[in-house]
Amino acid sequence: MNEDKRRRYSAPVVDGIAKAPSRAMLRATGFTDEDFVKPQVGIASTWSRVTPCNMHIDGLAREAGAGADAAGGKSVIFNTITISDGIANGTEGMKYSLVSREVIADSIETVAGCEGFDGLVAIGGCDKNMPGCLMGLARLNRPSVFVYGGTIQPGPGHTDLISVFEAVGAYTKGDKRLIEVEQVEKVAVPGPGSCGGMYTANTMASAIEALGMSLPGSSAQNAVSEDKLADCRAAGAAVLDLLERDIKPSDILTREAFENAITVVIALAGSTNAVLHLMAMAHTIGVPLSLEDFTRIGKRVPVLADVRPSGHYLMSELVAIGGIQPLMKTLLEEGLLHGDCLTVTGRTLAENLADVAPYPDEQNIIRALDNPIKKDSHLRILYGNLAPTGAVAKITGHEGTHFSGKARVFASEEDATAGVMEGTVVAGDVVVIRYEGPRGGPGMREMLTPTSAIMGRGLGNDVALITDGRFSGGSHGFVVGHITPEAQEGGPIALVEDGDEIVIDAEHNTITLNVSEQAMIDRHARWQAPAPRYTRGVLAKYARTVGSASQGAVTDGD
Repeated sequence: MNEDKRRRYSAPVVDGIAKAPSRAMLRATGFTDEDFVKPQVGIASTWSRVTPCNMHIDGLAREAGAGADAAGGKSVIFNTITISDGIANGTEGMKYSLVSREVIADSIETVAGCEGFDGLVAIGGCDKNMPGCLMGLARLNRPSVFVYGGTIQPGPGHTDLISVFEAVGAYTKGDKRLIEVEQVEKVAVPGPGSCGGMYTANTMASAIEALGMSLPGSSAQNAVSEDKLADCRAAGAAVLDLLERDIKPSDILTREAFENAITVVIALAGSTNAVLHLMAMAHTIGVPLSLEDFTRIGKRVPVLADVRPSGHYLMSELVAIGGIQPLMKTLLEEGLLHGDCLTVTGRTLAENLADVAPYPDEQNIIRALDNPIKKDSHLRILYGNLAPTGAVAKITGHEGTHFSGKARVFASEEDATAGVMEGTVVAGDVVVIRYEGPRGGPGMREMLTPTSAIMGRGLGNDVALITDGRFSGGSHGFVVGHITPEAQEGGPIALVEDGDEIVIDAEHNTITLNVSEQAMIDRHARWQAPAPRYTRGVLAKYARTVGSASQGAVTDGD
């Protein structure tokens, strides 16, 4: 990069005495005279000791910084937050989870906007910090690369975090002894990295790579590996190349790129949270994306990955056979991906995939296109008198496509979990958990604890669960979330009564409450919105500003 461009890109360029205070501040942090004319690359680290997903990211941030420095830039590492869904699930603390996505985006925008970084690397490792990072990068629209912190290794016996949740449910049924639960708990999470199935973290990492915002292979690497260290160094260097080419997120995050991401999420049997996060990310960059796009794309894209939670294999096993690149090449050759989309390599998606080798012959993780697990999408967007503006179901094919049962209504996740554990919920029930939406919760908690309890008690084939909250990527069974309008807004889910018949049809994509229209009018006339649960602090602020889940639950909407 020539001197003129260095000076044009460099935020703290000093041509006069007015910049002396800035130089003094930066010199104290380690800048030398030579550094003042280099492009500054902000390294947004989500390092934290609150979760194994992010406990190693400080080291990854240093590697990314080293890569930027070696390529002629000056790296500046700064931190943003993360929370742990796995630790908070089933508690009041989980209300902060989705909120953290907005806080992370806000903080990256705030720091980078204030400090004037020329380019950015963002490193995420858990569910909400990945879309949060992307939203922050999109708002700033400066040359940027996202790095995934990587997946965890499985515990002995092919266990992972979801094994612990389901062991608890099995204990309450009497199928496991307490010592057996303890044995699973002690080994299931053996070290750094994100939860090992195709849960939300691995889903979003794959989606971001498909979007073109990560270097090829970044989404499918073990957290502790030489490949991940090299990925970080390469990302730091890539930002300098993007600066040279003047390639920004708005050049990469096109509508076609989001269609690629949806396609890959479906093929991988990814988390329902991808619907929420992809719409939020698209909103941030100004790309129109709606629930209908998931239905449209889902009609032609099959589920090919036999991965947890509904399947058998873990992400580390997918890493071992080549990650998602061979899958993406197959989808491209079938005409299911837009190959001309630009990526952070400066090349198109098709160019990145040109030399990718196919999967080994002897593997059962990714099916062939003519032998899919499911011929169309597992992400079903449902409508009906119970969800007039939409709901999201995860129907992989193992659960069947139709469920009819009697409503068993709960006003919170805790009440529902107790109902499952104590045996109140029985075969044939449709568990209704309401007032858990973005505003009503507030925070739209994941229903991992009650869904795991249902599976652990052996009711997975006999009970459905619907909610205006959402689900962990680890949830499975006949589950429908993101029901809108939510209960706090007076949506129909607020009017359901115990014993009402509910019919879920994932072939016709409908969810129906078999109650007369007049009865619903009468119930609504009697309904009163509950008082806000929080009146001060971040949860109160979130409840006042958040939009509908059907539009991504963003806090900076129109």
